Amino acid sequence: MILVTRLNGSVFAVNPDLIQRVDATPDTVITLVDGAKFVVTEPLAEIIERVMAFRARVVATAHSLEETGTADVLELPHHTTESTHRDTDGDLPAPVPLHRRRP
Repeated sequence: MILVTRLNGSVFAVNPDLIQRVDATPDTVITLVDGAKFVVTEPLAEIIERVMAFRARVVATAHSLEETGTADVLELPHHTTESTHRDTDGDLPAPVPLHRRRP
């Protein structure tokens, strides 16, 4: 799930797998596969970054499960209502090399 902010300031979570598209009209509108639409304060580029970070965490957790047998769940970045703030502490995991399993 990724956290986003409505125009009234309330924060909610969206499943990135259900996002059909994100438009900047100039407000950012998230459209889900079922047609539901949400207007959010975050700019389009930030939504894309959050989806990418979410997917990176999923892959890193899966890799951790494969290697250690336990999920080293990565800490989620702190959400801020200030859309211009970006978490630049470098606490995203390193890319995981993907490889085919050998039978």
